[in-house]
Amino acid sequence: MPFGEQPAYLRVADDLRRKILDGTLPPHTRLPSQARIRTEYGVSDTVALEARKVLMAEGFVEGRSGSGTYVRERPEPRRIIRTGYHPAAGQSTPFRQEQGDEGFKGTWESSSVQATATPRIAERLRIQPGDRVMRTNYLFRTEGEPMMLSTSWEPLAVTGRTPAMLPEEGPVGGQGVVQRMAALDVVVDHVTEDVGARPGLAEETSLLGGVPGHVVIEIQRTYYASGLPVETADLVVPADRYRVAYHLPVK
Repeated sequence: MPFGEQPAYLRVADDLRRKILDGTLPPHTRLPSQARIRTEYGVSDTVALEARKVLMAEGFVEGRSGSGTYVRERPEPRRIIRTGYHPAAGQSTPFRQEQGDEGFKGTWESSSVQATATPRIAERLRIQPGDRVMRTNYLFRTEGEPMMLSTSWEPLAVTGRTPAMLPEEGPVGGQGVVQRMAALDVVVDHVTEDVGARPGLAEETSLLGGVPGHVVIEIQRTYYASGLPVETADLVVPADRYRVAYHLPVK
């Protein structure tokens, strides 16, 4: 194949994608059958099948058991604002701050359990593998719609047997990492976020209302106090429904 020339299945996928994007094939419309694609584009069954697989992997279509393949509805992505910490009355956690900035109504569910640090988490927290941590799982919703998962880990060497031991319970529960650590005289002075993208795992996309394999945005966040990590978390956001926007002050 000459350099720059597309394989036949990609050319077919490109044309079908164009029809989806320009409205020729609107949401909930059944995608042309494999036989029809073969006839209209003059390609083999294998090429037609691979073209459909491309569109499914890209999230433009979805299969419905016993019915066929249909164009997915693609809502305009909402923004998730990442602003860092700023104190504000009645907005004690970053999630409340960020959703408040956008005017959405955010809620969440959480559960905490003591666990041992895996090598990956131990490296991020600068502790030893097997050290005790508090792991908290969150499911965040905006106006009732699942929009973000988060799993956080805090070293119990810092929070164990203190009022801040449980992130969402106790006298400082639900107040966010910065304020909870301040209750222990631990001053959080900066936070880092590493942003990437990957295929969503089956459990993640089930909770977020998506399809396994669809792309998610993953944010690895770590809070530091005097150079030492006091909390690290993995945040997972469905990339087809949300964009992560950063509002950063210029000093």
